[in-house]
Amino acid sequence: MTAVTDQDHTDEHTDEMDHADPSPVEGGSEGTSGNRLPVEDAKAAEEVGDPEDVDDHARVPTDTSGRTESKASADPVNPTDPSNPTDPEEATGSWDDGLIARRVNETTAAQQAAAVEIRASRAQAVHAAHHTAPVPAPLAYDGPLRSRLDALRELVGLSRTRLDSGTLAEAGRVLDEAAARRRLSGQHTVVAIAGATGSGKSQLFNSLAGVAISETGVRRPTTAAPIACSWSDGAATLIDRLGIPGRLRRRPLQSAEMEAQLRGLVLVDLPDHDSAAVAHREQVDRVLALVDAVIWVVDPEKYADAILHERYLRPMAGHAEVMFVVLNQIDRLPGEAADQVLDDLRRLLDEDGIALGEYGEPGATVLSLSALTGDGIPELREVLGQFVADRGAAARRISADVDAAAWRLRPVYATGRRTGLSEEARDEFAARLADSVGATAAGEAAERAWLRNANRACGTPWLRLWRWYNDRREPATGRLQVRVQADEEATARQRVEQAVRTVADRASGGLPAPWAQAVREAAVRGAQGLPEALDELATRAGLPVGRPPRPGWWPAAVLAQASMTILQVVGGLWLVGQIIGFMAPNLGVPVLLMVAGIIGGPLVEWSCRLAARGPARRYGLDAERRLREAAAGCGRARVLDPLAAELLRYREVREQYGRVTGAGIGAG
Repeated sequence: MTAVTDQDHTDEHTDEMDHADPSPVEGGSEGTSGNRLPVEDAKAAEEVGDPEDVDDHARVPTDTSGRTESKASADPVNPTDPSNPTDPEEATGSWDDGLIARRVNETTAAQQAAAVEIRASRAQAVHAAHHTAPVPAPLAYDGPLRSRLDALRELVGLSRTRLDSGTLAEAGRVLDEAAARRRLSGQHTVVAIAGATGSGKSQLFNSLAGVAISETGVRRPTTAAPIACSWSDGAATLIDRLGIPGRLRRRPLQSAEMEAQLRGLVLVDLPDHDSAAVAHREQVDRVLALVDAVIWVVDPEKYADAILHERYLRPMAGHAEVMFVVLNQIDRLPGEAADQVLDDLRRLLDEDGIALGEYGEPGATVLSLSALTGDGIPELREVLGQFVADRGAAARRISADVDAAAWRLRPVYATGRRTGLSEEARDEFAARLADSVGATAAGEAAERAWLRNANRACGTPWLRLWRWYNDRREPATGRLQVRVQADEEATARQRVEQAVRTVADRASGGLPAPWAQAVREAAVRGAQGLPEALDELATRAGLPVGRPPRPGWWPAAVLAQASMTILQVVGGLWLVGQIIGFMAPNLGVPVLLMVAGIIGGPLVEWSCRLAARGPARRYGLDAERRLREAAAGCGRARVLDPLAAELLRYREVREQYGRVTGAGIGAG
């Protein structure tokens, strides 16, 4: 029994296989243009034409245009045979004298040329039939998996400006591999056989193929490069994706029963995952990331190897549905030892978090066999055939890869805590900004200004004159005012910075580290120039230019105060006229007028002050409100809105992450 090479192989590789494993049709045709026909082509030629065509094809070489190269003789000439011509001309075939001889030569040449043309056309037809085989349908993902892949792609796009490329590298790799696998055949399932040194994986590979394909022996490592074996046509692009060259591609034993059972299987024998050669381990890791499923082969001595469990099985626990774990070499275990070792292997797999496919539950398939004696091989072939016939391994592998990528990304998307900026935190930030610009003090100043204006309008002239005189006598304190103003500005800047830090901490609370950092950076960017903007707003939104507005009773109060002043003036002038003798003596009326003016003026002023308290208070509150609104608007535009944008982006990516995982993730 020999292995038949894949039809996509090069002629050089075919020659190597024929030299290593002699084919039943060894010594066949040389083919056109010096290339040999595949075994199937030779068989097809034997079925289509007579047997002599095959022999002639082996004996008469043709070039690429179908022309023949003349041979001296189809059979060697025996000089001792009397039936053979002894004449040199006849021996060399150059004698053509005579009509009969010329006709015989012409007829023989024409028949040979026609036979060569027929054989060339048949070979071209067989070759075209092989190369025009129908292309397998590409892989199709179901709706939920497509939705998860779209969500993962959207998640990566939204996160590129917030997360480093290393964090998103695995997710990007999964998307690329999913897209690449989707474009390839969905009728084939690529299964890798992996194991440690001496576990017998190559022997198992040969047992499944029914022929010695992969080299076995005591030399370690034996398998130096991945070898692929395909049970059906159309898997060339899948094998190309694995990076396996044509010289390492094989076909299994030509058996109708075996082909029907494992149709669509592409089996890959990998080097040892614990090989001393670093290149071998790198090839194992590379191919394991690309295959649809994997058969882990363990032996009774190394089934509990820490390298296998910690480096491969435990990290791939989520891929249990596309995983086989085979205990090989059970022929070395006496009695019930095989069952005991198998039970212990199941225990270790359970500790690794690998779900076992028992009692109809999805999970890894665990079997025991002996590749040397063949015990358990039919069971593995049957389970493997059902697995391949399901045509769902590739989609399950991609789904498991998405799960693994989502689990790795969980720390940067979900914390399990409530996030966001509450209204209380927003109000506190606005209050801190209002205090930094002195909104309360500005309101009180506006109230005092309104009262002062009312006192000036409704107060007695003598009291206003006295206040003016006192204001003129107060010393100039401009230098002290400048220093106090500078201190107040420094204090206000510190208040603004403290307010920004507080609101940033509130907004970033409960967020994953990258998003919390993005929120704090947005707050710092917004705080740049915020104190100056608040000062400008305080100037514009402070006290209005000019005097405060006057209430409706203000003119009456001014008129009443003017009347009291006039009474005082009239009474005083009357008394002066009586003193100088200009008017007749009469002290009652002028004194009464003066007393009325003197008492009525302060009374009017006191009444106006009482009446002005309400309007002045409302005026001050209105000034404070305007300044608070201006400060809150400035803080909202510069700090709160950027924070809200970052929080909104995080909520969007969190929703996408929930779609990737296929379930909600709570408050985190």
